[in-house]
Amino acid sequence: MKKAIIQIHSYSSPCGNLLLGSWEDKLCLCDWAERTHRQRIDNRLCHFLHAHYEESTSPVIQEAVRQLDEYFRQKRTVFTIPLLLAGTEFQQQVWRQLQEIPYGETLSYTDLALRLEMPKAVRAVANANGANALSLFVPCHRVIGSHGALTGYAGGLEAKKFLLALETDIT
Repeated sequence: MKKAIIQIHSYSSPCGNLLLGSWEDKLCLCDWAERTHRQRIDNRLCHFLHAHYEESTSPVIQEAVRQLDEYFRQKRTVFTIPLLLAGTEFQQQVWRQLQEIPYGETLSYTDLALRLEMPKAVRAVANANGANALSLFVPCHRVIGSHGALTGYAGGLEAKKFLLALETDIT
């Protein structure tokens, strides 16, 4: 049986290099090229979709690039790309909740767990947040520590600071 293909393409953002990926007509990857657990994210995605990576572009990737360019120019606050969330049901619940955090706002891990009606699952919520393969489109950078501290981010804390400043027009 021939494996399906996840088309991947590099995108150079003002705060780091991203790897974009599409599968069929959906974006399945927008993740930091240089991140801890890069291989774990790639393996999960390829396993979930029974596919492998191939460098090329697609209409979905081209539209993602266009929307990212607008986002970084502060001309876009909402993304409209169809997404494929590749993960467990719990991870997908967390990622869907992340998409509900408005542009320019933040939420703590504790508040995120409360929104999911799982107040004791703060650590599990944080782990699912860290496993997000669709940075920016599923805005995990908007999740902060309970006392407002910036905590870990796959793109690094400098990228997280940059994104939060961009969204609050402090740049």
